[in-house]
Amino acid sequence: MQDAVNLGWKLAQVVNGTSPVSLLDTYHAERHPVAARVLQNTMAQRAVGANDERTVALRGILGELLRMDEPRKHIAGMISGLDVHYDLGEGHPLLGRRMPDLDLVTADGPLRVFELLHDAKPVVLNVSEPAGLDVTPWADRVQFVDATYGGGWELPVVGAVTAPTAALIRPDGHVAWVGEGTDTGLRDALTTWFGSAPRSDPGAYG
Repeated sequence: MQDAVNLGWKLAQVVNGTSPVSLLDTYHAERHPVAARVLQNTMAQRAVGANDERTVALRGILGELLRMDEPRKHIAGMISGLDVHYDLGEGHPLLGRRMPDLDLVTADGPLRVFELLHDAKPVVLNVSEPAGLDVTPWADRVQFVDATYGGGWELPVVGAVTAPTAALIRPDGHVAWVGEGTDTGLRDALTTWFGSAPRSDPGAYG
C-alpha cells in the first residue's frame, strides 16, 4: 500500500507537468530499502516459527525481550511500518518520518492531521504563532493550514521529540521539511517535491 501511495502522487505530478521526471527516481531510493527490510523481517519471522529445540529456546528469549518497553516498541514499529524513515538529510527527527495524526484546533474547528491529506494534496502545517511562512507561489498545489496543538510530540520507535513550529507534509504522510522557528529551507523543499514556482508569480524564484 505504501509503495502505491509513494509512487502515485509522484506519477500524478509528473503526468500533470508539475514536477520533472527525475522525481520518480525518489521512489526507488525511498522504497527499495523498505522492501528489503520487509523481506528480511519476513525471513526472520519464518525462522523463529520453527519447532526444533533451539528455535523454541530462542523464541522464549525473544518473548522475554518483548516484555520490555524499548524492544517491544522497536518490533511494533518495524512490523507496522511506522518506523520507516526516508533519508531527506540532517535535521529534526521528524524529517523523513510519517507525520503523527495529531488532534489539531483550526479556525474551522478541530480536525486530525490525516484529514488534511484526504485530497492527496501536500500541506504546510503551521503550529506556532504566525511565522511569516509564504507558500503563495505554490498555492495551486499546496495547502497552508494554521493550527494549534497542545500535546507532546512522540514518534513511533523514536519517542518524544522537540515540538516543531511547522512542517511540510507530503501526500503520503511523510514530512519533507520541518520548521524550527524560521522558514529556512521551505522553498527549496517545496521546489524539490512539488515543482518550481510559476515564473510569472512575483514571489517566484528559480
